[in-house]
Amino acid sequence: MAFNHLPAAMHDALGPLSVTPVTHSVPMAKNLRPRRPPESGESRPSPGTVLDRLAAGAGRAARITHTEHLPPRPGRHAVWPDRIRPEVINAIQRAGVEHPWAHQAAAAEHALDGESVVIATGTASGKSLAYLAPVLTTLLDGSEAPNGRGATALYLAPTKALAADQCRAVKELAAPLGNRIRPAVYDGDTPVEEREWVRQYASYVLTNPDMLHRGILPSHPRWSSFLRALRYVVIDECHTYRGVFGSHVAQVLRRLRRICARYGTHPVFLLASATAAQPALAAGRLTGLPTVEVSDDASPRGELVFALWEPPLTELHGEKGAPVRRTATAETADLLTDLTVQGVRTVAFVRSRRGAELVSVIAKERLAEVDRSLPRRVAAYRGGYLPEERRALERALHSGELLGLAATTALELGLDVSGLDAVVIAGYPGTRASLWQQAGRAGRAGQGALAVLVARDDPLDTYLVHHPDAIFRQPVESTVLDPDNPYVLAPHLCAAAAELPLTETDLELFGPATGELMPQLESAGLLRRRATGWHWTRRERAADLTDIRGGGGRPVQIVEAGTGRLLGTVDESAAHTAVHDGAVHLHQGRTYLVRRLDLADSVALVEEAAPPYSTTARDTTSVSVLETDIEVPWGDGRLCYGSVEVTNQVVSFLRRKLITGEVLGETRLDLPPRTLRTRAVWWTVAEGQLDAARVNPEQLGGALHAAEHASIGMLPLFATCDRWDIGGVSVPLHPDTMLPTVFVYDGHPGGAGFAERAFHTAREWLTATREAIAVCECEAGCPSCIQSPKCGNGNEPLHKRGAVRLLTELLKGAPEEEPGLPPAD
Repeated sequence: MAFNHLPAAMHDALGPLSVTPVTHSVPMAKNLRPRRPPESGESRPSPGTVLDRLAAGAGRAARITHTEHLPPRPGRHAVWPDRIRPEVINAIQRAGVEHPWAHQAAAAEHALDGESVVIATGTASGKSLAYLAPVLTTLLDGSEAPNGRGATALYLAPTKALAADQCRAVKELAAPLGNRIRPAVYDGDTPVEEREWVRQYASYVLTNPDMLHRGILPSHPRWSSFLRALRYVVIDECHTYRGVFGSHVAQVLRRLRRICARYGTHPVFLLASATAAQPALAAGRLTGLPTVEVSDDASPRGELVFALWEPPLTELHGEKGAPVRRTATAETADLLTDLTVQGVRTVAFVRSRRGAELVSVIAKERLAEVDRSLPRRVAAYRGGYLPEERRALERALHSGELLGLAATTALELGLDVSGLDAVVIAGYPGTRASLWQQAGRAGRAGQGALAVLVARDDPLDTYLVHHPDAIFRQPVESTVLDPDNPYVLAPHLCAAAAELPLTETDLELFGPATGELMPQLESAGLLRRRATGWHWTRRERAADLTDIRGGGGRPVQIVEAGTGRLLGTVDESAAHTAVHDGAVHLHQGRTYLVRRLDLADSVALVEEAAPPYSTTARDTTSVSVLETDIEVPWGDGRLCYGSVEVTNQVVSFLRRKLITGEVLGETRLDLPPRTLRTRAVWWTVAEGQLDAARVNPEQLGGALHAAEHASIGMLPLFATCDRWDIGGVSVPLHPDTMLPTVFVYDGHPGGAGFAERAFHTAREWLTATREAIAVCECEAGCPSCIQSPKCGNGNEPLHKRGAVRLLTELLKGAPEEEPGLPPAD
């Protein structure tokens, strides 16, 4: 029997959300008047004072496991390069910036010299101004050209919200320059009647990689005047382009460079990120170009107080009688409520869409008990909302109309939310890069800020709140991406051939794996070679071969059955687990039941309801080894890396009580199996190692299963992944290895680089896994160590002590040197 643990690509990332009753540590009587939010320019309470108020109630102080104080830092000014036009400098000064920081001036100098540059400085350090100064200067120069359109620039953001926010900022900054600067957003929300104007007249087009892939590049003849004048390509929040998504974007950028070259231009790339490790290497890997790094942050920084917060144990017991901590969702709702009552402007980051909705709903209920005017000052913000809903929420947050927002990572990036006082993070977001991005949303106007990380009942979260050095004394992770992944590369070669026939000289641009793929694409009938090169042979659009977000397939629309109203969408890859027949779906605080999932038409029909339960999908998974690329001995056992095929099928779902998580029943589902060819790391143990570890046959399955769960939970410390990006299977006797085996695999076709990183850091990774299990205070295993919220086998069987002994014995045979760690990308 195989015990499985699935990634988001094949499993619902929501899981059961049991919300325990919230009892505020500070009683909130109905006549309690909330503190008025400070007006602009008015003194705000210090972050330390805000934290003291949160910790003042009974039992609250014990929940803070660590407090980190990051002191304020003075800034270092410079002067703009003399090639920055006076009109641009005047506009910047009118916006309140008298002199640039030293890193802004340095980045502008590189850009004007024609060098691609990555600006890797902290949040709110003025990265936008660093690239806008040379961009606006070049656009102004071009506007004075006697013939032609003049210079243009392209801005790429990972989200629509960030592009829209940046467009507003550019319009405000460039207002004194008149109509010589013409910024415009071009994305899926742009009205059809505006698109032709953008193509013909906009000088600064703000879009996203998805629109570049599906809209701009396939229609490049219609964009010819823009592309002939393209001087700069700005890539904002470049650290987000990792894994499969980053690999796709790397190939989209190569396609852009190829098309630009055909129009006679070679734009300079300007990249920005607040949380990039080895930024020049990462930027070069993404763009395929040598890139200069500017990372010496000269901006001032206000005080940041960063608290690690562990919710208390409850009287409830979970699976197998394990102790259960109060959920991070409930604890975060509690903190958001208290901060709102204090008048502290706060964003609470929640990992799932359903979690963001729940935090908002719970906080509103609590606030209504204090002041009936307060619930309208709190809202939820997540992906899947309609464009007009997102825009309204962004305006309300920006204006201060909203005091509290429960948001998913859709709000993590560089949206200008100046004026926030605090950030609450419900669960470790998967990487240190994301953690610091989220923490950096507060204090963006230079004032002090409070950040609180609320731990989930999870091995990694529990480990981190008790090992603060793993957060505060370690650099952010290196970006992991693999543009040579054949599942990524192949559709982009087809898309490139559809844009312009591919020639021999083009192949080098797309990477060393291109030569091997071309014959395969020919034999599959996708490309045909002629004298002028390789041509796309099909009638359908080649750009539709792939979803660059890595989900694959068209999104499933969630439609209200009675009215036909579109509520939102869910990725096709998550549909089997998120919107199966009978699933509970939340949208803007309302609860719906899925009446029917129509896979053929990609529609889930829902009806509003109020069930007293949540739903969790159950599934089965098996793994077969296709090819072993690397194998190293660990004592008598083996550590391996290679290609595998994963077969998964959602077979049923559980209904759980909202308060206790108690299982009310299980319902069978009839959904088709899915297969995934991907990359994996796996380890085996020999009979002698089992004997030395005192793991008998009755304990073996539970020991392997427990080690698998904990190792998946700990991997995000060593690779830029989320636990939902990866999956696992443990087998007491695997038919391909003929030994007890644990697999951890990438949850994306062809792999995403996470399993490879795990293989090359295995000794450190599995040592931390063993420690996380061993130090947990529970007796037989709990969510803080070996139980998983997405286990397809309902966390059965698990053997905590057997896992510790097994990992101890395995690590005795680990080589002293990690096996050939490649340079970080």
